[in-house]
Amino acid sequence: MITGHVVAGHGVASGRSTSSPYPAGTICLQMPFFQALGLDLSNCFSGTLNVSFAPAEVVLSQPDMTFPNVDWSEHHPPETFSFWRVEMVSASQQRAKAWIYRPHPETKQRHWQPPTVLEVLAPFQEGLSPGSEVSLNDPQQRLQLVDGVRLRARLLEFLKFRVLASQSSFFSDNNHVDRRVWLKQMHPEALQLPDQDLDRVWQQAQMLYTED
Repeated sequence: MITGHVVAGHGVASGRSTSSPYPAGTICLQMPFFQALGLDLSNCFSGTLNVSFAPAEVVLSQPDMTFPNVDWSEHHPPETFSFWRVEMVSASQQRAKAWIYRPHPETKQRHWQPPTVLEVLAPFQEGLSPGSEVSLNDPQQRLQLVDGVRLRARLLEFLKFRVLASQSSFFSDNNHVDRRVWLKQMHPEALQLPDQDLDRVWQQAQMLYTED
């Protein structure tokens, strides 16, 4: 179980934002598409609950459902969504079945969430407001809190002398699987980072440590 606090969102998912092109809210518009793909969210509030675990970042693995390239709006290119089934527990011990809702950043144009925040779909619960404590329980332990800033910095420093020793040949193979096999032997703590973070550190190392 991981515990965080409710924070204010962009107001786009629920339709509260006056500057949003989706007056009904994005969740209300997306629900019929998810329903057609096999995910019934009719018992959930038509908006997301934003839960922050800052300064820790959340790493998610093995979603229950992933829907690629959902063409849900003429105002936005198709998006890919993943969902994790969890139990949400409030500080007053209210419990509800909920879903972690994650639009994939690579397919989302705007209103990104930082890696410290999860968006949750759940039945409406009285008394939850910014600052309220909320816990998410996943028996499969697919939710992991990590110190991403420290892990990325340590990995970048670890790569320094290996890159300087081999220069561009170090970057000849960027296969994610082979990279993780190598890290398991050489720097296993970095395996807590998702592939997109590893990509970013590799790019930084190439920029900083290779000669023009």
